[in-house]
Formats: sequence, structure tokens, C-alpha cells
Amino acid sequence: MSSNNGGGPCGACKFLRRKCVKGCIFAPYFDSDQGTAHFAAVHKVFGASNASKLLLRIPAHKRLDAVVTLCYEALARVRDPVYGCVGHIFTLQQQVVNLQAELAYIQARLSTLHHLPLPPLPPPPQPQCPSPANLQSSSDFASTSNISTYFEY
Repeated sequence: MSSNNGGGPCGACKFLRRKCVKGCIFAPYFDSDQGTAHFAAVHKVFGASNASKLLLRIPAHKRLDAVVTLCYEALARVRDPVYGCVGHIFTLQQQVVNLQAELAYIQARLSTLHHLPLPPLPPPPQPQCPSPANLQSSSDFASTSNISTYFEY
């Protein structure tokens, strides 16, 4: 994180090539590894000064959520300069519309299947008369297995 932890500067100060001072507004949120890349996007889209001013106006317990949102929006804007995160929202909304249409189709199909008459059941199989070969095999079964395990007492 920051120089407060004995490490190097935070990711924001590392990106800005400045000394990370005690009380740096960015230090708790931008570590020196991934934080540099995330802060680069935030700096490119919003600017370091604007991000700092924004974070200073937000209560400390809500700053993490604000930083996560800033990073998400900045990275989305870097990926898609025209639409940013709105492009992702449009994609998700289209998926919802498609899934709702698919669900309606499946529910309608299921409803029609419920109203169809059931096909007649096939006749039950006829019991076969035991043949001498079947009798031999069943007696072998009785002599080789413990039938008492099949019954509860």
C-alpha cells in the first residue's frame, strides 16, 4: 500500500512518480501492484485531482465503494471510449430481454404439453413360466447368496 506500511509508494503515487506521504488519500485503495494499473485508468478518465477531491468529499466508510466504482467506470471507459460501462449495461439488458423471451416460449410450450392427452400406457409384460434353466439359476442364486440380508426382522 503506502510507505506507511514499510513498502514503497501506493499505486497512485507510484504512477504519478511522487512520494507517498502519510495520509495519502489513495494509499488505502491502490496498492503498489495492481493499484498502479487501476489508478492509471482512473487518472486517464477522471484525473488525479478530481478523484482526490471526490474521495475527500465522501465519508471514509463509503470510500472503498467509491474507489471500486471509479475503477470500474474508468476501466470500462478505457475499453470502450464511446459507451463505457453503459455499453455493458446495454448488453446485459439485451440478455435479459432475450432470456425473458426464451422463458415465455418455454412456458407456452410447457403449457401446451400439459393440455395434451397422455399416450396410452403399454400393456404390462406377461409373466413367463419358469423354464428348467431358470429354475436351476434361481436355485444357484439361493445357494450362493445370503437371502436373510434382503429381509428386515
